[in-house]
Amino acid sequence: MSQRTTELRQQVYLCLRDAIDAGTFAPGARLPASREHARALGVSRNTVLWAFERLAAEGYLVARVGDGTYVAQRTAVAPRASRGGVGAHQLLSRRGRLIAETGLRWNPLATLPLPFRIGQPALDQFPFALWQRLERQTTSVERIACAGYHDPAGHPPLRAAIAQWLLVSRGIRCDAAQVVITAGSQQALDLISRLLLDPGDEVLVEDPGYPGIRANLLAHGVLARPVPVDDEGLCIAQGAARWPLARLAVVTPTHQFPLGVRMSLARRAALLDWARSARAWIIEDDYDGEFQYGPQRIPALRSMAHDARVLYVGTFSKSLGAGLRQGFVVLPDALVDAFARARALSDRHSPGAPQDVLARFIEGGHLLRHLRRMRELYRTRQASMIHDLARVSGGALMLVPSLQGMHLAHEVGARVDDAALSARAAEAGVQLAPISRYCIEAKRRGWLFGYAGYDEAALRRAACALFNGTSGSTPKPAGAGCAPARRPTR
Repeated sequence: MSQRTTELRQQVYLCLRDAIDAGTFAPGARLPASREHARALGVSRNTVLWAFERLAAEGYLVARVGDGTYVAQRTAVAPRASRGGVGAHQLLSRRGRLIAETGLRWNPLATLPLPFRIGQPALDQFPFALWQRLERQTTSVERIACAGYHDPAGHPPLRAAIAQWLLVSRGIRCDAAQVVITAGSQQALDLISRLLLDPGDEVLVEDPGYPGIRANLLAHGVLARPVPVDDEGLCIAQGAARWPLARLAVVTPTHQFPLGVRMSLARRAALLDWARSARAWIIEDDYDGEFQYGPQRIPALRSMAHDARVLYVGTFSKSLGAGLRQGFVVLPDALVDAFARARALSDRHSPGAPQDVLARFIEGGHLLRHLRRMRELYRTRQASMIHDLARVSGGALMLVPSLQGMHLAHEVGARVDDAALSARAAEAGVQLAPISRYCIEAKRRGWLFGYAGYDEAALRRAACALFNGTSGSTPKPAGAGCAPARRPTR
């Protein structure tokens, strides 16, 4: 695709989006047919269709088969005024507006977590005293070195420790030189989007799936293409048939987010075959792969790959805490230098002292021991939560145990308004994420119950609040009119 074609598509997309934001095309309005629109603008129909698809993926438009394309009903976001009274929309470049507005559509919670909020580890169980002791053991020479500039790819001892850890815990064989340290998994995804994708490229994403991934892609002008998830994981055959031009796929194979299924061996092989034949990349987001409670551990998808088509993204946010801001990506040798240089352009490198302490934390076996304790604790908390919810609901809500992860998914019928219950749960002091929040086209409904970061007493109180509430109006997730839960997550 020529540079001119790419720029023309972007111009048509931005003009349409600005018209929708300005109210020229009001919510519910039917857009002119793509052929008419192309004729009026003097561009090809494919250019207009690309803009329509992009706007539909971002939630601006809704396509109705056989009826046309309409402006979506949504709450307009008013531009935040600057000190001079000029809205940010007018101050930013087109690319800046794209990034800022996409960010508005993904608002990660920054409030104090309440049960049953997902993704929250047991931070009160972190070995702070041990960490502080390791900090005090840092020599003067090491402190001076940590205070200066560092290799943007990361602290060499930490990269070596992670490579060794991945071999033991996830079955991944890689050299320390293939590990690039990032500020969490989100920065790793951002680097991948910037370096391996161009505006207009198509990427296969799980539906339902993690919205932070979609937001990152959309902010770079990439089209996130939804692919269904079944009991074996991402339906790659459907995705490849529907989106044959896709250049990359993002998957959570060990513990699919949010449904919790694990990708089968056959599906993993099919995904790797697709990447080889399409010369595409696979991002393996192993966000909570450390938390597996059965005797047999599920290896990483990256451990099966021999042609370096899989980019493995890991994070310590779920194991040690998001405030540490330590993540990493395992890359083919040929990509390491480019990723390190891109990291240097954005924030130079991660802070040296935390990298040094984390390296010694891993090398000393402390991470292994901490995770062993957390696995036992989380498994106990999961059982406690299942018991409390079943008891207070009178058996109406029976969550199925899982051998992976930090949350459980409970699905109900597609007609249930799961967001409405989540809103009422919030009024009762419970953070209950609806599955619909993570869907693009999928009609899957239900709720996610996080348990890892809350003690048994807090989980018990949350269960009572969910079903009783102060007003007694909180409905039961599996109450009248709801379909029975689908196949258990494993």
